[in-house]
Amino acid sequence: MRACSAFSVLEVKRDSEATKRRSGPALRPCGMILAEYREVSVIPAYKDKERGTWYASFYYTDWQGHRKLKKKRGFARQKDAKAFEDEFLKTRAQSCDMTFGSMVELYLDDMEHRLKANTMRNKRYLYKARILPFFQDLKINDITPAHVRKWQSNLLAEGVAPTYAKTINNQLSAVFNYACQYYGLARNPAKVAGSIGKENADEMKFWTVDEFTKVVENVPKLPGRTGLSVLFWTGLRIGELLALTPADINLEDCTLSVNKSFQTIDGEEVVTEPKTPKSRRVLPIPPKLADMLRVYLNALYKPDPADRLFPFTKHYFRQQMQKGCKAAGIEPIRLHDLRHSHAALLIHLGTPILMVSERLGHEDVETTLRTYGHLYPSATSDAVKKLNDLMR
Repeated sequence: MRACSAFSVLEVKRDSEATKRRSGPALRPCGMILAEYREVSVIPAYKDKERGTWYASFYYTDWQGHRKLKKKRGFARQKDAKAFEDEFLKTRAQSCDMTFGSMVELYLDDMEHRLKANTMRNKRYLYKARILPFFQDLKINDITPAHVRKWQSNLLAEGVAPTYAKTINNQLSAVFNYACQYYGLARNPAKVAGSIGKENADEMKFWTVDEFTKVVENVPKLPGRTGLSVLFWTGLRIGELLALTPADINLEDCTLSVNKSFQTIDGEEVVTEPKTPKSRRVLPIPPKLADMLRVYLNALYKPDPADRLFPFTKHYFRQQMQKGCKAAGIEPIRLHDLRHSHAALLIHLGTPILMVSERLGHEDVETTLRTYGHLYPSATSDAVKKLNDLMR
């Protein structure tokens, strides 16, 4: 059943009575009217004789109740101009007769100032590359669970990684949830269709201390050795490392302050807020790591306290790590896996899960448990042994 909308499109005859009911300035109608309850407005389209194209020009009422003129040129056909007007007015009317593509734009516009710029860039990419090619022109309230299942099958047939498949599917479901909550869509067809993929990868790669030591000793450049050491011994995210400044390092107290992140967004280098509020943290660091940072700072030429400590890119550190791996004969891992390596090391040392979570800057302990809980294989057997020892 289609959700009720504030507007409905009606076919009418171009007779004098319809013309008399028309509101707004005198315009040449295209044979369709838009009815908002009792008020009827003709949807116009015009021929641009100079350019040989069609254009749309019509009035609408914005969310503050102000009447405004909307004009768009350059349509090759009259039907294209009419379709633009129809779709525009449906979005204004909060009608689920609009296309999925229009709903995506409304959703992204709403999210623009609620999410970090890098997160928005990733969202836009996923919709453009993975979701819109299938759903773009379908009406939101015509999309069924069967459509979603077909799209899911196509995605899985491409052989995308399970975690990536789940991420893409979650983005599709987010648009339908938005339509349900704010535009009256009756149900989320993606929810009915069911999810695909996996939340976490089957295998988590990480290095032991010995493996990391062999690699870092073969990293050719001092900035590379120092930066990779910070990642391994602190568990920082790569964006947090790249945003560090000399002012964030306290060599006397052996602490490191995380309060920002570095991103490259559409070719522009920007410093942003950390990933989550809990990402803001002051980390105690090993004295030997503080000594390494002291050597690195002394090698810099008059560093300003506000300058980036590592004025490089993610690619630079990835390249440095790969060179170290090749020279040491160690299987490469991702830069982010150095964060996993730090977590695995803390767990191996018997560090309480709450402390691991705080050190990694996770928003809650549940996130840490979901990600690293499987690295506690001996916890149950140890607990049973202690219970057995207490029995008489």
